[in-house]
Order: sequence, then structure tokens, then C-alpha cells
Amino acid sequence: AMARPRTVPDADVLDTVLELMAAGGPKAVTFGAVAGRAGLAASSLAERHGTLAGMMAAAEAHRWDRIAAATDRALAAAPDGPRGAIALLKALEDCRELRPDALSADLPRALDWRRRMEAELSLRLGGGEKGRTAAAMLLALWLGRMLWPRDAGPRLRLREALRRLMR
Repeated sequence: AMARPRTVPDADVLDTVLELMAAGGPKAVTFGAVAGRAGLAASSLAERHGTLAGMMAAAEAHRWDRIAAATDRALAAAPDGPRGAIALLKALEDCRELRPDALSADLPRALDWRRRMEAELSLRLGGGEKGRTAAAMLLALWLGRMLWPRDAGPRLRLREALRRLMR
């Protein structure tokens, strides 16, 4: 009896692509490298995605789908008001897909996400010009904090920053 071919879900393959990109940049992503880590033949990846660029584009779309899902969950759980604004950002701190390379790899989706986040934060901060400005500044501060490892020294507390912004 012939062995049944193993199937690996697309999501697992795309996660492997993202892991390789995070570890070694785009040059680390080859059909051979992905196939070896995912347990597939390189030819099956070529059949699935056509080209290396196609596979990498699929991985970026997959990353943004995961960011959108994490954002939906965080929004559903975040209460109204300023505490909700902080809760929303805290809920997204563990979203490992939100990395600088993700934000720059698909700028249209990144900008859509930023606009959505600023609008949701602004609603929780009372809206109007003051709420919109505070939301944009709070999101920028939070994204800046995300660039650094948590143990990289003292961090400005979001609650303290928000208190100052809303004076």
C-alpha cells in the first residue's frame, strides 16, 4: 500500500513563511526552507502558490487576517470610556503579528487598521477634535512601545500618558 500524502494546512505553511521572514528577512524565505520546516515537498508549495512572491503575499494577507481577528476580539471585549481605550491596547500587546515589518509590508491594510484603531480609541475618549488627537497620540505611543522588548527599561504607562493627553 502506498503511503497517503501528508497534508499541511495553508495556515501552518503561511505561519512558517512568517516565522522565516521574522528570523531572517525576506531572503530567508525559499520554497526549500519553507518546505523543510513545514514537512512538505518544495514542488507542492510551488503548486499551491505559483511563485515565491505569491507565497509571501499570501503570508502577508494571512498575517493581516490574524491582526484583524485579534483586533475584533479586543474591540468586543473593551468597554466604553478611557478605561476601554487602555484595555483595547493592552489586549493587543500579545498580538505577535503586530510588528514593524507587518506594518510596512502591506501599507494599505496597515493604514486601514490604524484608521480603525484611531476611530475606536477616539469613541472611547469622547470623540471630537480632542478625542481624535488623543487617540492618534495614544496609538502612536503604544506602537512605539511595541518596538522595544518589555524588559528594555522603564516604559511610560499608557494610563499616565492618557491622563496627560486628556487634560
